[in-house]
This record gives sequence, C-alpha cells and structure tokens, in this order.
Amino acid sequence: MKKLIVILGPTASGKTEMAIRLAKIFSGEIISADSKQVYKKMNIGTAKTNKKEMQGIPHYLIDVTSPDKDFNVAIYKKLAIKKIKEIQKREKLPFLVGGTGLYISAITDNISFLKIPANQKLRNELEQKSAKELFLIYKKLDQNGAKFIEKGNKRRLVRAIEVCKITGEPFWKQRKKEKPLFNILQLGIKTPKKELEKNIYARVDKMIKTGLEKEVLNLSKKYSFEIPPMQTIGYQEWLPFFKNKITKKEAAENIKLHTRQFSKRQMVWFKKNKKIKWIKNYKEAKKTIKEFLSQPPEK
Repeated sequence: MKKLIVILGPTASGKTEMAIRLAKIFSGEIISADSKQVYKKMNIGTAKTNKKEMQGIPHYLIDVTSPDKDFNVAIYKKLAIKKIKEIQKREKLPFLVGGTGLYISAITDNISFLKIPANQKLRNELEQKSAKELFLIYKKLDQNGAKFIEKGNKRRLVRAIEVCKITGEPFWKQRKKEKPLFNILQLGIKTPKKELEKNIYARVDKMIKTGLEKEVLNLSKKYSFEIPPMQTIGYQEWLPFFKNKITKKEAAENIKLHTRQFSKRQMVWFKKNKKIKWIKNYKEAKKTIKEFLSQPPEK
C-alpha cells in the first residue's frame, strides 16, 4: 500500500501552516479535510488558505461546490481518494489535512456508508423545528453521537434523526470499516489549552478585521440563512446582528465561544483514535515522517 500522511487537530492549532512546511520538505501536496472549505465564496469564515500562504504547494478539495448544493461525507470520500491516488501516481506524497473528524475517518478507516433512502414526510416534519429542538431529539436517540455532531447544523441533525428512526439503530453505528486503502501515518497537533484559546481569539479578530461581516451579508442575500452551510460557526452568529438584536462585538464573542466549544468536541472525537501520534512541533513532525517513510512499504 502506498503512503499517506494525515495532519489533524482542533481548529486554530496550526495544522495548515505545519502541513505546508512539511509538504515543501517531503515533496507533498495537500488535500483539505474540512467540511466547510469545500464551499465556494465561504472564505474568511472558514479560514481558507490563500494563494500566497500556500507557498506553491497544491491544495485540493477547496471550493468544490456552491453553498446551496448538497455535499456529504460520502461525496467527499470519493473525491479525496481520487485525489490521493492521483498524487501518488505522480510520485508525490499526499497530505490529508484538516479537523473534520468524520471526513478524516472516512479515508483512514475506509468507511462505507449505508445508503438509507430519505423519508420525505419525516424530513418535512423535522425541518419545521429549530436546531436546538432537533439536537434534543437526536440526543435521546443517540447519546454517543450527540457528543460529536455539530449542534447548529440542521441538515446533519435531520439526517441523523431520520437514520435513527428508519433503522432503529444509532446514527453513528451506520458505518462500516473496510480494508485500509493506504499505509497511513496520522499526526495530531498537541496544543496547550490556553494557547489554543489565544489562537482562536486572534483568528476570529482577524476574520472580523478582514471583512467577515461583509462576506456573511453577501452570502445571506444570495442564499439566505436557511441553507446548512450558513448555519455553521462563523456564519450563524450574524443573523441576530443583522436583525439588530445583538451588537457586532457580541456576534464576535459568540463566534469565539462556539469555536472554543467546537474545538473541544473535535478533541473528544480525535481522542477515540489510538492510531494518532500526537506531536508538539514541526521538528517532531518532521522526524516522525522521516522514520515512517524509511519503513518498507506494506503489502
């Protein structure tokens, strides 16, 4: 099996910057594993890497689809595997980089997803409810899955409840691990809690400064706040601001709070994975990758 490097960690832990440095050393190319960066025009709020920051390293699975189009982990898996194999065929080293645990697991564990048909009557009923109401319903059906799901993502909550009710099984059990496709090294960036909080606050401040409000306003005019990507962190917090219910400062504070909470949920997910090697810095990552690449290929 050909080799694949995974760089993962919570939001604002410095994954992308480290991956770019490593890709330059090891002749690598980067595949994003971020469920929001797949959407076009959602740039500032998703902390997309710009061309200058990429430093000439090719990046894939960014700006894949429009925010109003359906996109899910099964589609992501198909696209990601295709890109990984293309990179390997060119004798480059693929780096899968991101913080969306399910997207990463889809590749590292080669997860197959059951094709459970939609129940439109049930969906119509659920879509009338708020994200908060949906989360409480889902929590009763699948306590374990509720620890990881994005609470504000109505589409994901509706689908999770739908699958639970149709199959009678928890949503997170509807996945099957298949035989691995690649020889994988998973590196997690270990960032102290206080440092991570500081990074999150600095990132949100930078987003506000560089025009997040305008980005969200333009997207809301084009698509409305009803579409799932607009109900995610960095975007959902602006709706009460545009309705004059909160100040701009309060919107920013809410983004910081929700991002911090999200980073904790990411770590709960990653801590389940015992294959992750947690590293503190670039030097440690470089050494670990060198050792991994020196090993004979697995058959």
